[in-house]
Amino acid sequence: MTIIQAGQSRSFSEDALEALAAMKSDPSMLVFLGAQAGASYQQWMQAESSQHRDLTLILIELDLECLGQYTGESQGLEGSKVLGFARYLIGQKPTALVELVRQPGSCEQAIAKARNCFETLGLKLAICADRPGRIVDRLIRPYLNAALRRLDEGLASAKDLDATLRMGLGYPHGPIALLDQMGLADHAKRSSYLAQALGDVDFIPARRAQVALEREKQSDVSKAQS
Repeated sequence: MTIIQAGQSRSFSEDALEALAAMKSDPSMLVFLGAQAGASYQQWMQAESSQHRDLTLILIELDLECLGQYTGESQGLEGSKVLGFARYLIGQKPTALVELVRQPGSCEQAIAKARNCFETLGLKLAICADRPGRIVDRLIRPYLNAALRRLDEGLASAKDLDATLRMGLGYPHGPIALLDQMGLADHAKRSSYLAQALGDVDFIPARRAQVALEREKQSDVSKAQS
């Protein structure tokens, strides 16, 4: 396995990177990590495209963007041995969940190989279509926005909203407690991206999240000026 790092990885800490790098026994795998992973893959293709045919799996670390942004798309038939992946984080803490992004014509052998790779690292895999956002973000962001709006409306206190979801539905965390772990500003950023990409008003960040994001921006400006 060859790892090309283009910025800090969201999915793997330094310790986890060592475990990933230890799987070098398979030279037919190529992994692009970091915030610029997709751009790095495109540069690699321009310079080393002849090596593409010798590989059986290429993985590109994604955030919320589509894999097709880097691989291109073709009349709904796109797909190859190039797959995207994103590890789900709670705040800055990685969970065991990795979402593997496939296209309509993605190679089944490459998917099976990616599954084996991540499961060997002790991670759980979910397969996701190539759409803006991943499964968890698409499901949870409207739910969290709705909870924040109910808090603004005075439906119940934060404590009682959380207790209702925990005791009534068996959720391990209530929505407000979960947002405390994730960070309101980060929720606002991710929800805003999806609102713009999907045109769905349910993703528009609730007021409290927008306020938190503005406060973060002000803090960043103050730090830069000091």
